[in-house]
Amino acid sequence: MNEALLSAAAQELKAARNVLICAHIRPDGDAIGSLLGLGLTMQAAGKRVEMVLVDGLPTSYKFLSGTEQIVNRPSGVFDLIVTVDCSDTSRIGSALDGYRAPDINIDHHITNEYFAKINLVDDTYVATSEILADFLPQAGFALTQPAAAALLTGIVTDTLGFRTANMTARAFRVAANLLEFEIDLPEIFDKTLIQRTFEAVEYWASGLARLRKDDGIVWTSLTIQDRKEAKYPGRDDADLINILSGISEIDIAIVFVEQNPHRIKVSWRARSGLDVSQVALGFGGGGHPAAAGADIRGTLPEVQEQVLAATIALLREHSYAS
Repeated sequence: MNEALLSAAAQELKAARNVLICAHIRPDGDAIGSLLGLGLTMQAAGKRVEMVLVDGLPTSYKFLSGTEQIVNRPSGVFDLIVTVDCSDTSRIGSALDGYRAPDINIDHHITNEYFAKINLVDDTYVATSEILADFLPQAGFALTQPAAAALLTGIVTDTLGFRTANMTARAFRVAANLLEFEIDLPEIFDKTLIQRTFEAVEYWASGLARLRKDDGIVWTSLTIQDRKEAKYPGRDDADLINILSGISEIDIAIVFVEQNPHRIKVSWRARSGLDVSQVALGFGGGGHPAAAGADIRGTLPEVQEQVLAATIALLREHSYAS
C-alpha cells in the first residue's frame, strides 16, 4: 500500500452514503472482525451500511456487538462496495450477484488478485483486521468500542492467539491500542479459540478416525455424512486443521472437507519455511505461506490424490533446495 492508495480509499469511504461490505464464504474470525470493524465504524460516521456473509455467522462469534445486523444477501442500491479478507472474487461467493465489481478490496493475503478499483492489500499485516485498525484512524474515522472489539477478535483469531510465525511488533502495538477501548480479551480467547460445541468435537471424531500420516504430511477428510451425523451446522472443518497442525512429527497438515459430491474444500497448514500458498494457488486457491486453502472440483478420492501428490512434490523440492 502507498499514500496515494490510502488517500483514495479514505476519500471513497468519506464520500459514500450507502455502503455494502462483504467478507468471504465460510467466514473465519478475521473475515467477521474486519466486516464488523469497518461496518460499525462507517455506521458511526453516519452512513447506511449492509454487512454480508453469504454463509452466515458461526455461533462462536455471536458475542460480538453488531452481529445481529449481518445478512446473507444484500438488498438495495449502494454507492460503494467493499470486500474484506477476500483474496479473489471466488471467495466472495454469491454476495455480489447482480451487483458491480467491488470498488475497494481490503486484504492481507499474499495471493490476492487485486480485483477492485482500489486495492488496499498488504501481506505484511497479520490480519485484514490489523490493516483496518491501522488505516481507519489515519483516514479520520473514530473507532467505537464495538468496532475495536471486532478488529481485535480478527487479529487474535487469525494469529491463533498471537502465536503464528508472521506476528510482528506492529501487530502487538495495534492490538495494545485496541485494548485501550476496555475490551475483554479473555472473553475473545475463550469464545473463539477455546470453547467448542459438542457437535464440533463429535465432527472432529469422524476426521480423527481416518487420520493418516506419510512423508511428513498428516491428513484426513470430513464428509457430508459426517456433518449430518454430528449435526454440525457449518461447512468448514470446525478448526480441526489447527489441531492437526500441532502434531510434532509432521511438516504439513491437510484437511479435506466435502462440500458436495463434486466439490472439496482443502485446507493446508505448514511449518515455517514451507509455502503451501503456492500449492493452493495451483488449485485455484490461495492464502499465506503457512496457511492456505482451495475449493477444488472433483470427488473426494480424486481431490485427495491430486492434492497429496502436489504437496509431496513441494516437500521434495524444499528438501532438495535445503
